[in-house]
Amino acid sequence: MKIQKSLKSLIRSGVILAFLFSSSFSAFGQAFPDKPINIYVGFAAGATTDLSARALGHGLEKVLGVPVVVENKAGGAATVCAALVASKKPDGYTLGVVSTGVISVRPHMFKLAYDPMKDFTLIAQYSRYIGAVTVLSESPFKTIHEFIAHAKANPGLSYSSPGMYTQQMLATELFRQCKGLEFKHVPTKGGAEACTQLLGKHVNFMAGAGLHIQYVKQGVMRMLAVFNADKRDPNYPDVPTLKELGCEDAPALGYLVIGPKGLPDPIYKKLSEAIRQVTEGSDFQKSLGHLEIPYDYKDRGQLEKDVLVEYEFYKTFLEKMGVKKE
Repeated sequence: MKIQKSLKSLIRSGVILAFLFSSSFSAFGQAFPDKPINIYVGFAAGATTDLSARALGHGLEKVLGVPVVVENKAGGAATVCAALVASKKPDGYTLGVVSTGVISVRPHMFKLAYDPMKDFTLIAQYSRYIGAVTVLSESPFKTIHEFIAHAKANPGLSYSSPGMYTQQMLATELFRQCKGLEFKHVPTKGGAEACTQLLGKHVNFMAGAGLHIQYVKQGVMRMLAVFNADKRDPNYPDVPTLKELGCEDAPALGYLVIGPKGLPDPIYKKLSEAIRQVTEGSDFQKSLGHLEIPYDYKDRGQLEKDVLVEYEFYKTFLEKMGVKKE
């Protein structure tokens, strides 16, 4: 009898402790946030990642009721930013906006300061990166076929990209291999700098990463082919895809919102719900429309599946390219 009473007492105590813990944890989640949130962006200021992240931060301020500070931490194709986020306390006050490539591409190339599969909480994706073989409008090339003919006759054309082994660079390499061309790659720290390289005529063409669209609309640049796409962009119906040219294309990577591993579930839910609310709103949708990047929302469950598919594709592709992990 005494043993049974003791067990019952322990059970009751355990239930009470569990209730108190869950209640206090729930209250903690409800209290979040009560101070500014920092969002680090993995690419340079002025690029589509930066501009869309700032639009997201502005919307989150309204929804969550606290300041949201957006800061650029460019370098290493967003791995510098990812490592910074991974090192922070999982309290919801440090987030990152990076490419899914920090999980699916860069681990095959570099010894990283984080474990791509263990050190993050995947919160949401709100768009996907697009790209294009892009030239200045004054260029004599009106079509991709004219460009290919010239590139074959003049090996070594130079091109800028948002960074080494970004999806735009990899898609351009697939195009190069497919058509038997030779290019000189000039990596930069983001789409804005890649555009500057082309605008300054320091390169012959650019692997556009989204920001090029603004210059296309202004009549300054011309797209010859799009990549990271299964079909033509309805806004530019005359521009073919790499797949139409008979070439393999790199899967599109996403604009990914991450937090450190171990983000408490109540905080994760509040953040993910707020991000969905903001990104589905008309203001954010207008921002994406201005940048001409597609809305492509994915929750954590879908992301955990898709990044594994991307991971395997890029692992195989980089091995074929002979890329050695540095």
